[in-house]
Amino acid sequence: MLPSLLPLLLLSVLAEASPGKRATTPSAYCSNYDGSHKLSSIAAPVQGSGSPGSESTWKLSIDDTSSGHKQTIVGFGAAITDATVTSFNTLSSSKLQQVLNELMTAAGAGFALMRHTIGASDLSGDPSYTYDDNGNNADPSLSGFNLGDRGNAMATMLAKMKSLQSSLKILGSPWSAPGWMKLNHVIDGNTKDNNLNDGYLTSGGTGSTGYASAFAQYFVKYIQAYQKLGADIDAITLQNEPLNSQAGYPTMYMFDYEAAQLIQNYVGPALAKAGLNTDIWAYDHNTDVPSYPQNVINGAGQYVHAVAWHCYASNVDWTVLTQFHQKNPSIKQYMTECWTPASASWNQAADFTMGPLQNWASGVTAWTLGTNDQDGPHLSSGGCANCRGLATISNGGYTFNPAYYMMAQFSKFMPPGAIVLSGTGSYTYSDGGGVQSVASLNPDGTRSVVIENTFKNDIYITLSTKSGQQWSGSIPRQSVTTWLLPAV
Repeated sequence: MLPSLLPLLLLSVLAEASPGKRATTPSAYCSNYDGSHKLSSIAAPVQGSGSPGSESTWKLSIDDTSSGHKQTIVGFGAAITDATVTSFNTLSSSKLQQVLNELMTAAGAGFALMRHTIGASDLSGDPSYTYDDNGNNADPSLSGFNLGDRGNAMATMLAKMKSLQSSLKILGSPWSAPGWMKLNHVIDGNTKDNNLNDGYLTSGGTGSTGYASAFAQYFVKYIQAYQKLGADIDAITLQNEPLNSQAGYPTMYMFDYEAAQLIQNYVGPALAKAGLNTDIWAYDHNTDVPSYPQNVINGAGQYVHAVAWHCYASNVDWTVLTQFHQKNPSIKQYMTECWTPASASWNQAADFTMGPLQNWASGVTAWTLGTNDQDGPHLSSGGCANCRGLATISNGGYTFNPAYYMMAQFSKFMPPGAIVLSGTGSYTYSDGGGVQSVASLNPDGTRSVVIENTFKNDIYITLSTKSGQQWSGSIPRQSVTTWLLPAV
């Protein structure tokens, strides 16, 4: 078999697994710990109790009636960083088209939610930049606003993705405001006064002095510039990780009440006045400070309709999202960042997708979509040196890493518009072995059940549905398996 034919054959195989055509018979697809299964077709579940033989058994249940409906899926994907764009753009046009097809279409992962960096992040080559650096001279009128080469390249890449995935939603997050807008006058390199110069820290309060209005217009100009290049921005956060202030790469500290005031009095009205329907999502940080997004919503609920969470809290607890949902049932939630280093466990990406989905998240994005074979490019000072993308670009080709397959087990079979279903039976023991699952009712009436088996042995699952069916089948050890069940 010619190596050059492998990607095309892979697309052909994946197309058979696509939920694009309404399934009339059950099927199952699996990715596992050692890579011997990569979205591979395995034995489908059967109706009834089946024949477990000597395998350990496990029971799951889902409510696939209207009483079990939870959140609606918006999409899954990853962050488009400068590293992603730079790496992808080393590919030939045909190879780039090929990898984008596999990432964005139903023949591949069907990713439909992408987060991108507004200006530099730690996964940018030197130097750090924003879209209005202006020689670090104050530019309150934003006359020096310019996407620059890297911004234009990113918008162009997002537009290509949008052309392949009509359901694509794009979230933009800045790592820092322009240096001249900040109290310390720098994008990175120092944590003293690493705050927006907007009056919040003075007795006059937000907007009394400084650049609150210019900060709002910065978002307006960015959204309009991307729009002109074919990349509509569906949502923004004011600041990536507002409670993270580090010297090595672009960061900016932003208080919760400050964020609420900026949204309520400046950014929200500025977007509305410009006729932009871009949503504003609160927070964009860890689950251990849920009071932050709550305070933002309390102060700017008129403009805030979603909350973004990251995975980096020690002992991350995704039930925080369920607790938040109970207090704010009309607010959507997303898991917008978790890194995928080469050192991660085989099921790390499955865990940071499964947990949020079980707890009312409407989408998940990994950090990051693509890097080169050096896990970059990244900033030489403070850049993440071991943030490996879902895809690694090298020598004119690409390789999908384990995290890609783990996320695709969800994204490929739970398309935008799918409704997450309530269920029971998930449990993980203290030694790490167990079963976690989440199910969805898809727009075409089919049902998807993603089952993560962390035991070191195969298990036999019996799934009961509230609609009155029973399905049974074998789940390979240390795997994530998706059952696609026909419509009732």
